[in-house]
Amino acid sequence: MADIISLDDKLELSREKKADRRRRQKAIAVRRAMQCTGCALKCEKCGAQVERPPAAPAERRLPYRFCEACAEEYTDYLERLQGRGDPDCYWHNEAWLDTWRKWIDYQGSVDRYRRSREFVRLLREFETPGPDA
Repeated sequence: MADIISLDDKLELSREKKADRRRRQKAIAVRRAMQCTGCALKCEKCGAQVERPPAAPAERRLPYRFCEACAEEYTDYLERLQGRGDPDCYWHNEAWLDTWRKWIDYQGSVDRYRRSREFVRLLREFETPGPDA
C-alpha cells in the first residue's frame, strides 16, 4: 500500500511545474524587453558603450541615447530629411535613409509594447509577490 501514488499529489506537482515554467517564461519576457533596451550605458543604435555626456542644450538633445558616431549619423539623417546634410557623405543614400526610418519605427514598436496594457500587467505581477511567494 505504501507504493500507491496519489493522483491528487501527481496533479498538484504537474500544476506546480507548469506554473514554474510560466513564471520563468514571464521573467525572460521582462528581462528581454527591459534589460537590453533600457541600458543607460550603451548606444541604442549600435550597442557601443557610452559615457554620460554633460547635459546638452535643449536644441541639441536627441530622443535616443547614442554614442558620438551614431549621434552624428542621426543628426545628418534629420538634416537629410529636411533636404540638407553633408553632400560629401555619398553613402548616406536612400537605403541609408530607409535603414534609419526602419530603426526609428522599431524603437517606436518596442516603446508601444512596453507601454501596452498586457506588458504593464506582466510588470505588476513581478512587483507584487504571488500567493505562493
